[in-house]
Amino acid sequence: MRRVVAGADAFVDGSLQPLDIVIDDGVIAALVPRGNEVEAGEVIDGSGLVAIPGGVDVHVHTRDPGYTHKEDIWTCSQAAAAGGYTTIFGMPNVDPPTMRTDDLAYVMSLYAAKSLVDYNHNPAAKLLDQIAPMAEMGVRAYKIYMVVDTGRTYPHPAAIGVHDHGELYEAMKEVAKTGLRLMVHPHDQSIMDVVEQSYWKIDDRSPQAYARTLAVDDGLIWDLATATLLRLAEATGCRLHIVHAQTTRQIEMITAARERGVDVSAETNHWTIFLGNWTDVETMGSYALSYWVPDHHKAAVWDALRNGTIDMLSSDHAPHTREEKDIGWEDAWAAHTGTPGIQYQLPLMLDAHHAGKLTLERVVDLCCTAPAERFGLDQKGSLAVGKDADIVLVDLEKQWTITNDSVLSKIGWTPYDGRPCQGAVSRTLVRGTDVYVGGAIVGRPGHGRLAEAKG
Repeated sequence: MRRVVAGADAFVDGSLQPLDIVIDDGVIAALVPRGNEVEAGEVIDGSGLVAIPGGVDVHVHTRDPGYTHKEDIWTCSQAAAAGGYTTIFGMPNVDPPTMRTDDLAYVMSLYAAKSLVDYNHNPAAKLLDQIAPMAEMGVRAYKIYMVVDTGRTYPHPAAIGVHDHGELYEAMKEVAKTGLRLMVHPHDQSIMDVVEQSYWKIDDRSPQAYARTLAVDDGLIWDLATATLLRLAEATGCRLHIVHAQTTRQIEMITAARERGVDVSAETNHWTIFLGNWTDVETMGSYALSYWVPDHHKAAVWDALRNGTIDMLSSDHAPHTREEKDIGWEDAWAAHTGTPGIQYQLPLMLDAHHAGKLTLERVVDLCCTAPAERFGLDQKGSLAVGKDADIVLVDLEKQWTITNDSVLSKIGWTPYDGRPCQGAVSRTLVRGTDVYVGGAIVGRPGHGRLAEAKG
């Protein structure tokens, strides 16, 4: 059925324009000036709303397979749709961890059966002989963790940790051969080990101690690892993607590396800019950790989002149960780290737009266009003729309050409970099909398809 999104202002070519969007066979068939009559089987009334491209989130923890008491692909993709995201990339820290072609085939079959939105998956670049075969299966990136958990076994299991620089060097050479991007969680484990032991010796396992450990010496753990990664990328020609960019020096190093011709992209996450201050650590404990981001680093990240040094915003959607968080009041090293966020990240960005922190153009680029471009998703990321009809209708003026009651993630809580917000997702279409309308999921499991390069 031919459908038309009529009456909305469409974000096309960097600005809002009075264009109706014609959808045929799941793609955008035409962009027609408002008021022109278009033959269609159904007209979607977008009056008073803004149409933007569907969000692309390349860093999502679905917890499926292996940890589905926290989340699964179906519940995660519902939260994504409600948050205006039409494409998600899963992470390899599942069980079994995604390191081999068999693991990848299995997890892809789960997406095909369960996902409401389009998807891809980032396998671990751990086994060198598996890297090229997994590229042939349609992945758009790989993932390496330079971190392993101490005091717990999840969410950073030892099986997929890579700390030796020689191993990193070899992995990056193999990934470079595929032409795909390598996502890396930068972390200096040896520094972490020393610092955390100093707190353990005085029996301080508080959330504050944990937060200070990861932010020690103005970001030393992040900065040392990032410097190593950038130099290795320069040496190997590997297309690098830095996750969790959050310090001033990281931003400076990424800028300098690009000036030398290094192909490096970078993301930050919702918790970096909307959470993670010291008050959050003290009042919410492990519910706010992820990481503590001191104010001067947070300011630098906002600047980098505005000027494009940080290319994109990814949710690092990381759901954990209340039981897995509550233990953090006694022992933060035992609590599972990470915060859920995919459902509320885009509305919070729209709210930041209203607060004057970002232009709407930057919001769309950070959440939609840049991730699609950097990861080679030719059909995603913009409203243009021939692209997939991944369309999100947003009400820029709606004022509302985020609550735990609205959470679609299986865990049923959000660190943003009680936060007021201006800007809301009204409707989400994936390849022209409604998946979320007026506060309700209307799509079905298995609607999602593998998001891959078409060009």
